[in-house]
Formats: sequence, structure tokens, C-alpha cells
Amino acid sequence: MTTRIPFPPMKRPLIAILRGIKPEETAGIVGALIETGFSAIEIPLNSPEPFRSIEIAARMAPADCLIGAGTVLTVEDVDRLDGAGGKLLVTPNVEPAVISHARDKGMVTMPGVFTATEALQAARAGATGLKFFPAGVLGAAGITAIRAVLPPELVIAAVGGVSDKNFADYTKAGILAFGLGTSLYKPGMTAAEVAERAKVTIYSYDAAIGA
Repeated sequence: MTTRIPFPPMKRPLIAILRGIKPEETAGIVGALIETGFSAIEIPLNSPEPFRSIEIAARMAPADCLIGAGTVLTVEDVDRLDGAGGKLLVTPNVEPAVISHARDKGMVTMPGVFTATEALQAARAGATGLKFFPAGVLGAAGITAIRAVLPPELVIAAVGGVSDKNFADYTKAGILAFGLGTSLYKPGMTAAEVAERAKVTIYSYDAAIGA
């Protein structure tokens, strides 16, 4: 049986994707998200000085908050993420060496998948969960069909085309984890604007799961 790093217990398994954030904006925006109720933050590596931003976020976040990187492509990136204090690794693809190295570092890993072949390959590599992307193309029915052949302990997250507008389409199918990008944050937004979007998102998610 493949050993996996477990996904930590969260009231809401929502990952805020801050693509394009700058280090000088990080403390304010991450602080606003945590205060609103988010406990997982992803800073993609194609953002300006991403490891600086990750380090800032990791230092300020509570111990139960998951901070990490997205768009991770190489083993070297995993080492840099580890050095910055990141505990979450999200990739756009399935690269078993990256997944297993991050697992060995104790990171929660969520590689991006679209097909059953990719999903099973990621599972064999020891992924914590799977990021189905773009979820808007697959839809809840497509994700559910692939999920039927996967190990039941895998966390399944929908990313891409998912927002506060359509949570219920997925939660009705038992898909409860989401990665949220432009519906929550776009470069140039202020911390106050992000906080307002976060509040709407949290409210809509709670309504969708019947909380």
C-alpha cells in the first residue's frame, strides 16, 4: 500500500490560489484570507518572487494553516519550497519524481489530473489528493466517473471554472474540496477586496454543504 501524507482536517477544504501576488502584498492578503476563514493558501511559482511570498505567508500563518506552492514542476522546486517553509505542493501535471520527493519532505501533494490514467499514476506516486483541472470541462459527473476507480482515501478537489456561483453542482456529487483562483484573487486587488470576495465564497460554500 502506498504511503500518503494525509490532508489535514479543515472546516472548509478551500485552497486560495494567489497567482501573480507580489511579496509586498502577501502579508496583507494572506492575513485577510486567514481571518475570513481560509486555511490553505497556494502561491503559484509563476508569480513574482514566489518563494519570498511563500516564506512570508508560512511565517505569519497559524500552525494549522497549509501554505505552499502551485505550478511546481521540478524536484529542485520542491527543495526550495521546503526551504521556504511550504507544506503544500500543487502541480499542473503528474511527475512521479516531484510527487514522491515532496511526500518524502512531509508535504501535502495535489497534482493536477484530467484523465483516469493520470489520476491512477498520481495515486501510485503517493499523492495526498488530486486536483481535477479544468473542472469546468469535466464537470461533477466526469470527476465522479473517474473517482469510482481511485483509492477512496484520496482527497478530490475541483479547480478551474469553479467559484461561489456553482459550488452546489459539485457538493451534490460529494466533491467538497476546491481550488479558487480568479474568482477570489486577481493581481492588483487590495486586501480589503480579497476579504470581501472571501466572505462571499465562504458564505456560498457553507450554504452548498448545508452548514
